Amino acid sequence: MSEIVPIIYIVDDDSSVRASLSLLLESAGYKVICFNSADEFLKFGFEPSTHGCLILDVKMPGLSGLDLQKKMNAIRYKIPIIFITGHGDIPMSVQAMKDGADDFLSKPFDDDELLDSINEALLRNIESFEKKNLNHNQIEQKIENLSSRENEVLRHLIAGLLNKQIAYKLNITERTVKAHRKQIMDKMGIKSIAELVRMTEKIGINPID
Repeated sequence: MSEIVPIIYIVDDDSSVRASLSLLLESAGYKVICFNSADEFLKFGFEPSTHGCLILDVKMPGLSGLDLQKKMNAIRYKIPIIFITGHGDIPMSVQAMKDGADDFLSKPFDDDELLDSINEALLRNIESFEKKNLNHNQIEQKIENLSSRENEVLRHLIAGLLNKQIAYKLNITERTVKAHRKQIMDKMGIKSIAELVRMTEKIGINPID
């Protein structure tokens, strides 16, 4: 299988900046896609790449870089962001970092500084993705160890139903529900329904209707 080439998305209203960054990044082996505004980037319509990074100008006409970052956070659009600016100040960079930016570089910056920043951001993102996937796989394996009846009880539990309500719906005794509940907790390695809800949400298991 061929190695996936990381995609670097550049969002900057200055065409000369886009051109110079494209040349630098393509020569470093990256695939590059440029946008002249934050709105154009949002309209592109793609799923965030595991192997990608966003180079984002802070101040642009219309939607600013910081505004775009907030919109991406609101829709849980996760991709490493490196801000570049000629107008940056400390409060701006602090806010960007608080909101999840990977780095904040002031123009003019050294080419190697940008390449190092991109490389570090990509490595962190891949590590995070692999850790998340491992977590998902572990949860799925635990779910597979549940019996069909335990799966039924689980979906009622995460819907917030009480033991006696589950017993009524499944036409079993409350004692049986309690036994299934204990088995579920033991097999999942948890001690509370809140933990069960968080785990099932991660892998897309919905409460019973």
